[in-house]
Amino acid sequence: AVLDVACGTGVDSIMLVEDGFSVTSVDASDKMLKYALKERWNRRKEEAFDKWVIEEANWLTLDKDLQKPGDGFDAVICLGNSFAHLPDFKGDQSDHKLALKNIASMVRPGGLMVIDHRNYDYILATGCAPPGKNIYYKSDLTKDITTSVLLVNNKAHMVTLDYTLQVPAQEPEEAPELSKFRLSYYPHRLEAFTELLKNAFQGQCQHSVLGDFQPYQPGQAYTPCYFIHVVKKTG
Repeated sequence: AVLDVACGTGVDSIMLVEDGFSVTSVDASDKMLKYALKERWNRRKEEAFDKWVIEEANWLTLDKDLQKPGDGFDAVICLGNSFAHLPDFKGDQSDHKLALKNIASMVRPGGLMVIDHRNYDYILATGCAPPGKNIYYKSDLTKDITTSVLLVNNKAHMVTLDYTLQVPAQEPEEAPELSKFRLSYYPHRLEAFTELLKNAFQGQCQHSVLGDFQPYQPGQAYTPCYFIHVVKKTG
């Protein structure tokens, strides 16, 4: 059984359901869940989709919003830089700690948590996103990404990315359109986020890091766009 705690429109969950996994998907946004619910309805005649569980739930109240099956889920995923959307309004990362504790509590002993974030170490050091191909969307459509950093008490508190995408024309004679949008994130650094994760599991875990889903070594030549943390619950 797999829990997707950042379901959104259901992109990752749908792939897991199609591969035969028993999936429970949650998100705090009912607007995003509408797309997942629509997909489940459209494919309800397929047994796997008919059994797909979709619920509205908040990371900060996950232990109350979602009933854990037995000892927990075999795997819990939080992908697509989703966790970085949770702000640090109090300035002490207490919401981050509570959310990760709640998410970790859903993993059964011996189970896995897979959670990722952008390479904010690189973004904060250089002021721009890594040059590699984005693993989550068609980055070949990206014409420009402008980065700005908000500092609070000399500490990076928020990173804002302004995207300009070149959308291919529908007709051959039409010119491509430019689409602009802005996203803001909390800039989790690799070492600091690793410590948050270990604390969420109270140290009872095995932790490893991938760079764009490939083996990662600090100081390596290739700069990943994303860090993916794989945590096995040992306690």
